[in-house]
Amino acid sequence: MPSRRQPTPTHTPPPAPAAPALTRLEVRRLATIETLDLDLPGGFLAFTGETGAGKSIIVDALGLLLGGRGGSDLIRSGTDDLLVTAFFGEQEQSASRRITVQGRSTARLDGEVVAVRELGEWTGERLTIHWQHSAQSLLSPAHQRDLLDRQLPDELAAYIQAYRAWQQATSRLETLRRNERERARQLDLLEFQAKEIGDAAPQAGEEEPLQAELGRLSNLESIAAGAAGALELLSEGEINAAGLIAEAVRSLNSGAKYDETSAQLQTELRTALEAVQAVVGELRSLAEDSAPDPEELERVETRLSLLARLRTKYGPELDDVLEFQARVEQELSALNRDEQDAGTLDAEVERLLQVVRQHGERLGRARAVHAGPLAARLVSVVRELGMPHARMEFQLEPLAEPGPHGLQDVRLVFSANPGEALGSLSEVASGGELSRVMLAISTVLGAGTPAVVFDEVDAGIGGAAALAVAEQLYTLARDRQVLVVTHLAQIAARADHHFKVEKVLQGGRTHTSVRPLSAQERLHEIARMLSGNTSEAALQHAGELLGLSG
Repeated sequence: MPSRRQPTPTHTPPPAPAAPALTRLEVRRLATIETLDLDLPGGFLAFTGETGAGKSIIVDALGLLLGGRGGSDLIRSGTDDLLVTAFFGEQEQSASRRITVQGRSTARLDGEVVAVRELGEWTGERLTIHWQHSAQSLLSPAHQRDLLDRQLPDELAAYIQAYRAWQQATSRLETLRRNERERARQLDLLEFQAKEIGDAAPQAGEEEPLQAELGRLSNLESIAAGAAGALELLSEGEINAAGLIAEAVRSLNSGAKYDETSAQLQTELRTALEAVQAVVGELRSLAEDSAPDPEELERVETRLSLLARLRTKYGPELDDVLEFQARVEQELSALNRDEQDAGTLDAEVERLLQVVRQHGERLGRARAVHAGPLAARLVSVVRELGMPHARMEFQLEPLAEPGPHGLQDVRLVFSANPGEALGSLSEVASGGELSRVMLAISTVLGAGTPAVVFDEVDAGIGGAAALAVAEQLYTLARDRQVLVVTHLAQIAARADHHFKVEKVLQGGRTHTSVRPLSAQERLHEIARMLSGNTSEAALQHAGELLGLSG
């Protein structure tokens, strides 16, 4: 049996495989998987197994992290939920999704609960899956246009900027024209509101002192009566506080001459007497002022009533009234500007349209220059992938009006067979052909994400075409991590790492497992894929194939 071919001393080592973007995958209770913990290296990873082994179950698990449909039918029978967790990059950031038998779906990023949409967007920046029968992104006109426009970012950015400016001006002009009557009504209302609040000139915090003043004016008789009673007790009664304190001061005269404490106490009593006398003066004024000033009372009541009316209409608090006034003034200013601008906006819209057309024509010329060479590069790779008669073109069709991405529709058309007219990919390309076109695009333009998965990219090919597909996948894996589900030995033999998907019966239940193969196990798996057995001839053939791929 020949050994794996060794490079000669002068042989240049092949480029190293890309580092792993997807470092680990953990799956629990998904379909026939009970428990799966899979460490994933970088480079080109092939997943193989016998028909019916469930090779695509890895792809299905990753699809859930991209926001794919997650019905309860995916849950392993007899269990309550499924859980898929993937770890990405050197920091091992985690993305997970749990689905219960009740149909509830919980998504997490680094343990934090997020929406399934957010999970899909996050994972989609790190992982792309090209399904055999659902290369929907390639069928999208926007995606096809983007393939070409990636070659001319400056022209596209300039056009988009000009288009947005034109659209904003157009939208504003349409709004002004549509709402002229409404604007006039709004102006009348805002001007009334601004005048009503402006005439009142409310001040922040003025209600509280006004309420206190109203309380005082409304209760002057009670205030005067209380002051008179206090005055009686302090100075005007037959026996009063001022007289008693004065008598106490006199009583200390004799002792104060000889005793420091008595002198100090006498001084304090004199101070107290002065304080009482000062209070007596103020009490007398209060006692004499028992009749409120009708004009002052009316002024306070009127002001409070006005503020209350403003709060009812524009409140509920006076601070809210002031905020409302500020908003009204801003809206009035904007409406007045609109009225002034409406007269000149027509000309501005026309000017911006001409700018859009100029940038659109420049973008169109750039597209025309790049479309042919890019299509030729793609066709060259596609023909190597088992479609020797394939043709591809970017068709540029003018639009009646400028669109968000230019003055043309961009469409990628395709034909795999001689004599067939070019048609849209969605109508003329099979699932396997779509997968190989995606592989060609990934090779020529880059896969777009650090990790890319191909499911059954080898459908309907063999022989030299299979070797060509394998070589393209190998080349792509020098730049990013590539995971491929395949049934072709030629592709599996070219991989940097080989995993086998197996289905076994344990305890009356079916279990799917995935494991990396040793060199000897890989030889036997390649032989099985080539011949359906591991005979000596099959093993020899497998060894030759692995040697060619080394």
